[in-house]
Amino acid sequence: MSRRAELGAFLGWLLGTGGQALVDSFGTARSFRRRTAWCWNIAPAIPATGEIHDQVQIDGIYVGSWCCLIAIAGEHVIGWQWCDTEKKAAWAALLGRFPAPRVVITDGGSGIAAALSDCWSDTAIQRCLVHVQRNVRTYLTSRPRTEAGKALLRLGRALTRISTPAQAAAWLGHLNDWYQNHGQLVRARTYRTAASPAPAWVRANQAWWFTHDRLRKAYRLLERLSQAGSLFTYLRTEFTGLDIAATTNRIEGGTNAQLRLILRAHRGMSEEHQKRAIEWYLYLHSETPDQPAQLIRPEQYTPTRPAAQTAVEQPHGPEEYGNTATAEEGLWARKGWAGRT
Repeated sequence: MSRRAELGAFLGWLLGTGGQALVDSFGTARSFRRRTAWCWNIAPAIPATGEIHDQVQIDGIYVGSWCCLIAIAGEHVIGWQWCDTEKKAAWAALLGRFPAPRVVITDGGSGIAAALSDCWSDTAIQRCLVHVQRNVRTYLTSRPRTEAGKALLRLGRALTRISTPAQAAAWLGHLNDWYQNHGQLVRARTYRTAASPAPAWVRANQAWWFTHDRLRKAYRLLERLSQAGSLFTYLRTEFTGLDIAATTNRIEGGTNAQLRLILRAHRGMSEEHQKRAIEWYLYLHSETPDQPAQLIRPEQYTPTRPAAQTAVEQPHGPEEYGNTATAEEGLWARKGWAGRT
């Protein structure tokens, strides 16, 4: 069987959900692993094209101790970056490969704001509205007990139903009305006294804290994003006709979901093999990937062997001088009382 056929069978198994024993023409699963072991040496990569995209979605997925940052334009993957966690340097390494698009859609993860400011400073930002909803629900819970919390949760849930500039303006007006009615709860403070115990999350040296801390955080999130203009970027008139996305569902529900399905089907793989599986999926879902067989190189299936090491010849006869501890010199490890007083 040719190397091309071996690689094709390897990718069919790696990106599928079947077992190794189900691969035809290889006999047993052990034979399949032995004959396709060299395929793990191929590291696919998407070359940068320099194309300026109208919109780019970015997100990350964690694989063991690694995080894969992914960039997608339209229906195709344009690049990825491995890192230990989402941070500015990792995002900058990914964003720096591409010209700045007109709009970037992001979930607002750690380090992304600083990287966008450095690499794509002129790009408009659209925050994923689904993630904003999740954040609001995390602060308020799905069943808040106060009327203020219930009203704010309704505003958060309404975000994904907005499809026109008029609806967006009305939503911003409702957010302002909420603050006019419940702003005193956002500003309320509690001061430390000996009579009343402090909440567990309050620091020991903290003299006061916001009474309705989680309600305040939920409102401040919506207020900050609305003031930054990143909630309804997809409705701006300058982007009319571009069909700008309001969420990162193309990555979350599409790419990331398929990657998790692959990893679940092949659970037990080492981290390096999991990373290679993700790289192959992303590469084959780029816009114009080469045929996998075109990536085969001789050094991948005939790796160079390290030079044999020759043993250093030791002199014959008794050792004349050494540094080994001997009982005659009293240099052994001492135990017990050892005569201490």
